[in-house]
Amino acid sequence: MTRTADADPTAEFFDVSGFTRDELIAHNLKVVEAHFHNEAPETIDQAIALYGPDIVWEAPARGMIYTDPAEVRDSYMAIFRTVHFNKTTSLRRFATEHFVFDDQIADLTVVGDEMPNLGFKPGDRISMRLVHCFEMKDGKIAREIAYEISREYHGPLDNDDVPDDASVEVFPDGPHYGQW
Repeated sequence: MTRTADADPTAEFFDVSGFTRDELIAHNLKVVEAHFHNEAPETIDQAIALYGPDIVWEAPARGMIYTDPAEVRDSYMAIFRTVHFNKTTSLRRFATEHFVFDDQIADLTVVGDEMPNLGFKPGDRISMRLVHCFEMKDGKIAREIAYEISREYHGPLDNDDVPDDASVEVFPDGPHYGQW
């Protein structure tokens, strides 16, 4: 069975071998969008389903590497119990046939202490420059590298060049919602 570039990226079967370069790039962007869309406690299994069989998930700023989908899931659940999103600002996203790059800023409030090596405590508000490099293989995510650059919110290092066309999403249930 062959899927087209507009096929559901969460489907279990992928055959991207017949895709043109443009179709494969579009597919890779769609897979990463679906992955991000499902990064929530209720739908994390759908995000993880977009990983290939030999997934490597890295957070190098915190020294974390996971190669087992169950460990990746546990790590995500710990992240959800540790930080709550107030707002995200998407700066840029682009892809090739083998990689998807995503650059964003997350306004977060620390609410727990289950994220190893985060460097902030519950109650702290942080600005995280969150840059992802996704390596794609056979229509799925083979490697996710999350460069998490955490800074004190409105601190001396919280300084970013935000493009005029940046997309902003606010989260009304965030502890610091509306306190920009």
